Amino acid sequence: MHKLWSTDTVEARHRLSYWVEAVCNTYVQLECDTPQPERTFRGTIQANQLATLGLSTVTASAQHVRRTPVKIARATEDYFIVSIQTKGRGKIVQDGRVAELSPGDFALYDSTRPYELIFDEPFQQHVLQLPGAVLRGRLRQTETLTARKVCGDRGAGHLMIGMINTLAADIDTLEVGSVAAIAESVENILVAGLCSLPGAADPAISQMTAYHRDQIKAFVLRHLRDPQLSVNAIAAHLKLSPSTIYRAFAGEPISLNAWIWNQRLDGAKREICDPAHAGRTITEIAFGWGFNDAAHFSRMFRARFGCSARDLRASVSAPSG
Repeated sequence: MHKLWSTDTVEARHRLSYWVEAVCNTYVQLECDTPQPERTFRGTIQANQLATLGLSTVTASAQHVRRTPVKIARATEDYFIVSIQTKGRGKIVQDGRVAELSPGDFALYDSTRPYELIFDEPFQQHVLQLPGAVLRGRLRQTETLTARKVCGDRGAGHLMIGMINTLAADIDTLEVGSVAAIAESVENILVAGLCSLPGAADPAISQMTAYHRDQIKAFVLRHLRDPQLSVNAIAAHLKLSPSTIYRAFAGEPISLNAWIWNQRLDGAKREICDPAHAGRTITEIAFGWGFNDAAHFSRMFRARFGCSARDLRASVSAPSG
């Protein structure tokens, strides 16, 4: 789905108020002001939704954006947002840190805590927005990763910049059936880039614990669709005690049971977004991924992805424009 906001469509005296509305509608509830006269302010947002991943391009005049405690208290939004600088310079302030971005750099911030975005000159950014639960399920201590610059000139950061630039340029040509897979690929490369930051590294574990963890994950992924999958079933198959299973997962961002449910939810999301499964009901898809209660699935899906499964299916199948 595609949406365009541009201050060129309104009278000069209404540009800033229009811009604040555009920013709030595209991202989260924010305050915004500009150091220049309102009549000279310019800004455009080209926003697209790829399944549960938002991708937008912002081109605008100098401004100061704030996510305040008051705005947070009045909203239920829970997103991680990534700013990828493409032109000009910007600053992201959160959790007592400041990330100064030049073209090619990116940084993460969390909508559930106050932050500031400071642009002292005209700028352009690509902006990613993904549900908070998705990233928290994949990275430890996400609060240590906010407002930390990731350079896009090497490693996973470089790969992500290239992927986002290509995706932003070609987004109108994507096949509906590929949207969910592409969104997942972006999330994977983002996680890889963030893993280079201090605080993101997994705690050191023994080779035996790592071996057990890999065994557990491989078994779970083979049996995700089995509603009888449990810690006891895993332990019996691998000939390990349940306590060994739990210890192997002790250093992960979430518990083993939560990881299993997340993998099932991710599988269901892929099929909900896939036109090849359009003839199946959401309940059929959910039950095919090991759920046995439609209400339980609905609650967990919304908690993880920030929307209902029905709304996600509708948004993916809706015509762009």
